[in-house]
Amino acid sequence: MSSTAERTFVAEAVAFLRRDADTSVPTPMTRHSLDGFPGIEVLVKDESAHPTGSLKHRLARSLLLSALVNGRIGPGTPVIEASSGSTAISEAHFCRELGLPFVAVMSASTSPETIRLVESYGARCELVDDATAVYAAAERLERETGGCYLDQFTYAERATDWRANHNLAEELLSQAREMTGSCPAWIVVGAGTGGTSATIGRHVRYCGSESRLAVVDPEGSAFYPHWAELNGIEVSDENRHVRPSRIEGIGRARVEPSFVPAVVDRMFRIPDEESFAWMRENRTLFGLDAGPSTGTNTAGVMRIARQMAEAGETGAIATLACDSGERYAGLFEER
Repeated sequence: MSSTAERTFVAEAVAFLRRDADTSVPTPMTRHSLDGFPGIEVLVKDESAHPTGSLKHRLARSLLLSALVNGRIGPGTPVIEASSGSTAISEAHFCRELGLPFVAVMSASTSPETIRLVESYGARCELVDDATAVYAAAERLERETGGCYLDQFTYAERATDWRANHNLAEELLSQAREMTGSCPAWIVVGAGTGGTSATIGRHVRYCGSESRLAVVDPEGSAFYPHWAELNGIEVSDENRHVRPSRIEGIGRARVEPSFVPAVVDRMFRIPDEESFAWMRENRTLFGLDAGPSTGTNTAGVMRIARQMAEAGETGAIATLACDSGERYAGLFEER
C-alpha cells in the first residue's frame, strides 16, 4: 500500500509533467518546394525545437507519466533506460526536475556529444560494448537498484495517447492543414522504438485522414525485413542480415514490441551512406542542421517524391527533423 508521502510525490510529479505538456508550444513546421518535382512540396516539422532538443521529449514525458501512475516510480526511485541517445537526454532532463536519479544504458559507440548531454543533467551513463546487450544491462540495473526500467522499446506505443492529448500526429496534421489546406499525401518517419510510426499510423486512421505512412529503416535493421515478409515482399539475403544500426536513434537489431507493422503503408531500406549524404544536404534543401536519422527521413521523402511524380500525383510530403546536428559534430568530420 502506498504511503501518503508516495501519493503526494506522484501527484506533484504528474502535475509537473502535465504542465510541461499543456504549456508546450507546437514545434515549427516549414514548407519547401522540390526542384524537379512540380506540384510536390515538403513539410518539415522541426522536433529539435523541444527544450531537450529532439522528438524524444514527448516520449520521455509519456513514459514517465505512465510509470508514475502505474506505481512503478516513487520518491527517490532510480530510473533506468536503454537508449541510443535522444530518449536518454530527455529522460535525464525530466528526472532532474523530479529529483530522481537516472542511469542511461547505451552502446559504447554512442556519440561523445550525446553522452556529455546526458551527463550534463546529472545522470550517469553505463556503456556496453555490445549494442544488443543494453536490454539485459538495464534489466540487471533495475533488479540491483530496485529501480524502474522505463523500457521505451516495449512501452513507447502504449504510453503515448495516439488519439490526441498533445501527440505528434495531431499537431503535425493540424499544422499541415493550416499551411496547405489539406492533410499531407504522405508522412515519412523512421523507426527506433516504433512508437512514432505507431502513433501516427493509428491517429490518421482514427481521424479519417487520407495521409499514408512511409517508414524508413537503415541498413541492418530488423524492421524492414519483418514488414516486407508480412506484406509478401521478397527480401534479399543481404536485407535479412541484421546488426546494430549505425544511424543513431533509429534501426534495431530486433523487432521491438512497440513496432506496429499493420499501420505502415510503405517501407524503404536506406543505405547508411545515403543517410549521411542527405544529413549534409538537408542544410541546403531545408536550412536544417540535423542528425543522421533526419537524413534517413529525407532519403525516404525523395523516394516518395519520385514515385508520386511517376504516377502523376501532386501534394505534400511531411517529415520530421528529429534532432540537431550539433549532437553529431564528430560524424561530419569522420565521414
